[in-house]
Amino acid sequence: MKILMVASEAAPFAKTGGLADMVGSLPAALKSLGHEVAVLLPRYAAVDLKAARRVYDGLQPRSFTTSLYLIENRVPFYFLDCPPLFDRPGFYGEGGLDYPDNHIRFAVLAQAALEFTRRVWRPDILHLHDWQTGLVPAYLRTTYVNDPTFLAIRTLFTVHNLGYHGLFPAAALADIGIGVEAFRPDGLEFFGKVSYLKAGLNYADALNTVSPTYAREIQTPEYGFGLDGVLRARSGVLSGILNGVDYGEWNPETDRLIAANYSSADLSGKRICKQDLISEFGLPEGALEAPLIGIVSRFTSQKGADLIAEAADDLVAEGFYMAALGAGEPQYEELFRAMAARHPQRIAVRFGYNNALAHKIEAGADLFLMPSRYEPCGLNQMYSLRYGTVPVVRATGGLDDTIEPGTGFKFWEYSGSALLGALRTAREAFASPEGWRALMLTGMAKDFSWSQSAAEYARLYGRLQGRG
Repeated sequence: MKILMVASEAAPFAKTGGLADMVGSLPAALKSLGHEVAVLLPRYAAVDLKAARRVYDGLQPRSFTTSLYLIENRVPFYFLDCPPLFDRPGFYGEGGLDYPDNHIRFAVLAQAALEFTRRVWRPDILHLHDWQTGLVPAYLRTTYVNDPTFLAIRTLFTVHNLGYHGLFPAAALADIGIGVEAFRPDGLEFFGKVSYLKAGLNYADALNTVSPTYAREIQTPEYGFGLDGVLRARSGVLSGILNGVDYGEWNPETDRLIAANYSSADLSGKRICKQDLISEFGLPEGALEAPLIGIVSRFTSQKGADLIAEAADDLVAEGFYMAALGAGEPQYEELFRAMAARHPQRIAVRFGYNNALAHKIEAGADLFLMPSRYEPCGLNQMYSLRYGTVPVVRATGGLDDTIEPGTGFKFWEYSGSALLGALRTAREAFASPEGWRALMLTGMAKDFSWSQSAAEYARLYGRLQGRG
């Protein structure tokens, strides 16, 4: 099949989270199964066009000058170049504020995707990602409804995080070329506003999200962000497929960013990595023999930062050390600063995103903590398994799907006491070197490679095309 992916991010070109990892990896995995895949992205200021070839001008029919550039990176990546809209320091905003014209920016991306399909390359499947592409199926059901180009093309809309709606004032309709007849609950209206996410949910041929458990959770009021009714109504076309892991980058046997390589056959390098991590974070030598918790996360309420703060003093009293890396909302960053200030010999924190340090934490920690309020998929728990760093997670979304007895520890209630209970169980296991080694080895043997995810997506595309 021929698949065009449309997204706002893809690694290595533009990345803020797991969306970029998926769009950067899944296309090549699909190609290895014999499918033809291309990707369309905005050309942000951060995207270097030195290796690009200009292939088309005037793709977008609105009053913007646009060009299309191509970079081959295992599959073709096309970049919509529109400097007034995308040549900016941020992807979605600056200084904690969204760009006020985001509704126009991503409407232009959606229209460009359809014009790309008409003029450049016609796929069988349009695979769309998150609210930034939600207008693509909306345009297909309105502006392009009578265009024969699209009669046989099917749309799949993937939700990476239901918490981000792409909400704009009702007046935005006048800027995006969609009539008021679509401004209704079974269209793109959401409590008096325009929701690009809801447009994708209502108008796409099929929906999916990035883990089976999250696909079930978002149909409930607790996790549905006001859209659970829409999702229940479309449950017949909603599925969940776990994201995969790029083991070319996340593999302790070959990782160039860690102090020593190691494998399930020879774990000796793991201790060297722990020593390096302790030194990097300025923790005392005593941490080498104690359970060391690693964290790489956004510091937000979604990621359970409040639970970590609630349990911090008890964790120290129980004998744990902690090395944390992340950035996020100011109030949660302050919680981590306060923890580290109270316990400077036990808790160390670095703020910001640092890929090399993230690798060092994965390799050097004994435990990896992910106490998320909700987690569509999560990748770090899967990285941790391969590195023999035992995950401790809240049983939600992809965390629940990927961690099982024998590979990690789970807790269910969203509370500091439940988190502490899981860590106490982990500490008891850590006290038995033989049992802990068995736990590490079981996790290291798990395979969450993209090839498995790609095969599931290929089957889903086939069903959409009536081929299976």
